[in-house]
Amino acid sequence: MRPQTISTEYLAMQRELHQNPNYGVASLSFAPIVADVMRQLGLRSVSDYGAGKKNLLRGLAQAGIQPAAYHPYDPAFPEYGEPRPADLVCCIDVLEHIEPELLDNVLDELASITTGTGFFSIHMGPAAKVLADGRNAHLIQKPSSWWLPRIARRFEVKHLQSHQMMGRGIWLLVEPRATTGD
Repeated sequence: MRPQTISTEYLAMQRELHQNPNYGVASLSFAPIVADVMRQLGLRSVSDYGAGKKNLLRGLAQAGIQPAAYHPYDPAFPEYGEPRPADLVCCIDVLEHIEPELLDNVLDELASITTGTGFFSIHMGPAAKVLADGRNAHLIQKPSSWWLPRIARRFEVKHLQSHQMMGRGIWLLVEPRATTGD
């Protein structure tokens, strides 16, 4: 059985937020970068963790990329099924939305499906949207120095770049950690 990655109450709030057509659009901004990564590394399949309304797939098509396989996952859309591995695991504008007490479970799950390359983007400031209970939609608003140790515990960070696309944030290319027994 999978570890818990979202509470029932928060899942209901996420489903409500997804009714807003302007919620979950960050992947459109990142799609050209993801397309370049796919071209440069010869990656053909994509696992979209936190896929929302599958805007990454739409953005990749606009950038001229048709993945051989596209595996969306989002707990707000149970019809997508479980998270699955692919050449490239994308987690775009998702991690800052995770309930802090469940973040380790989510990062562990990402590590379990990232067999090759991962592309993760993290917004580090407040979101423009608020949850039904009044909290900011970005439950975790921490600097890169807070995020990096958590990510590096599970992944080798191959590239890190700051961005201003949706405000202050970072995006990373990661690979699974080598198991050397050190």
